[in-house]
Amino acid sequence: MSDLHELTVAALAARLKAREVSAVEVARHFLSRGQAHASLGAYLATDEAVTLTQARAVDAQIAAGTAGVLAGVPIAHKDIFVTRDFASTAGSRMLEGYRSPFDATVVRRLGEAGAVTLGKLNCDEFAMGSSNENSAFHPARNPWDSSRIPGGSSGGSAVAVAARLAPAATGTDTGGSIRQPAAFCGITGIKPTYGRASRYGMIAFASSLDQAGPMAHTAEDCALLLSVMCGPDLDRDSTSLDLPAEDFTRSLDASLDGLRIGVPREFLGEGLSADVRAAVDAALAQYQKLGARLVEISLPRTQLSIPVYYIIAPAEASSNLSRFDGVKFGHRAKQYADLNDMYRKTRAEGFGDEVKRRIMTGTYVLSHGYYDAYYLQAQKIRRMIADDFQQAFAQCDLIAGPVAPSVAWKLGGHGNDPLADYLADIFTLPASLAGLPGMSVPCGTGEAGMPVGLQLIGNYFDEAKLLNAAHRFQQATDWHQRSPQGF
Repeated sequence: MSDLHELTVAALAARLKAREVSAVEVARHFLSRGQAHASLGAYLATDEAVTLTQARAVDAQIAAGTAGVLAGVPIAHKDIFVTRDFASTAGSRMLEGYRSPFDATVVRRLGEAGAVTLGKLNCDEFAMGSSNENSAFHPARNPWDSSRIPGGSSGGSAVAVAARLAPAATGTDTGGSIRQPAAFCGITGIKPTYGRASRYGMIAFASSLDQAGPMAHTAEDCALLLSVMCGPDLDRDSTSLDLPAEDFTRSLDASLDGLRIGVPREFLGEGLSADVRAAVDAALAQYQKLGARLVEISLPRTQLSIPVYYIIAPAEASSNLSRFDGVKFGHRAKQYADLNDMYRKTRAEGFGDEVKRRIMTGTYVLSHGYYDAYYLQAQKIRRMIADDFQQAFAQCDLIAGPVAPSVAWKLGGHGNDPLADYLADIFTLPASLAGLPGMSVPCGTGEAGMPVGLQLIGNYFDEAKLLNAAHRFQQATDWHQRSPQGF
């Protein structure tokens, strides 16, 4: 059973269904790996008893022939999703030890499909960050080089999959937080169209941007997981789309002959490192060999996506995080003079620097005298960015380019400069602001052998098309099969 961690989700599910291995054996194997590589900082919470109880229940379902499509497959959840059986902290001291009375819809749906929960994964506090260094507990470390960041905010999810501590993990993407860590850690991750996956039970950062998605080794695995995760949840999530669940595996093997891939000139210009550019160019050449045609396009407001995002997201965060005041749940200061003093001390103690920075920024842009000048203007430009994409899709079927301007940087490499982190999101923010589906696919290596990801962006509801393009690329290359040394 020593090779279990080398299997994809699809292969592992097949072995479990054939009863070649039990869910309990698989769960024990991955729990053991998680303990052996705890120094990577991927997990914030595990509970062997809970995991094995779930595994035994799934084994009984498999024996009875009533198990779901993911029966016995272990999965770990980003600690932004609330769970009944594990603490849900959002990577923050504010929620340290918090236990939810219910499971997030995404967690529940995966459980109903037979997935077994390994634990909760590290993330930037309240999903605010691009490096996982903003976790209140400890940073996660990139298994390709433990002195480097794994990306964020879903850094723990990317580390767990890349180091094969879990076959797959859930993540969330507000401005690139699935795609960027997937690229930095050499795995596959997809953010679906906004509203495809329910946000119910996902601790909110920026409600008009937050979206759940899977992270795994292959596009096929992501398709399997996404098929389970998506679907309407209208009674619980007002932003949920009234679209039926979809089988995203249905067209994975479709031919790419004639596929028009748009390459934005703004994605390949100044600021993109030479090593990332070389890997992306090689990937685009591979697509041409597979029958696709490259089309030069323009997304002229790409540069504006950074100021727009860092006005809208903090504004929404300042509203969402106002509920954390020490009154109903979460951290409360032990000593205070009155109610206002309790608010001040509770938030000062419970929130980290980046969260405070974004709350202050958001409060400022929403304040009287600045709302029209900043927030409303940002919303207008957001609409223009979405329009740019629609004009581009009149010329192409998919858009491709880099995920990030460079490979993963060293821990502490950006020092105390938050703007350096913000600028690293330049290629992922536009699709998030437009609510479009996007994914990262391993496509090469750059500086010091660190992974590089190719970003694929589709039009609304084109997840199946993205997954098909990624799957065919992975059939022709082996970047997704490579693992960090020692894992």
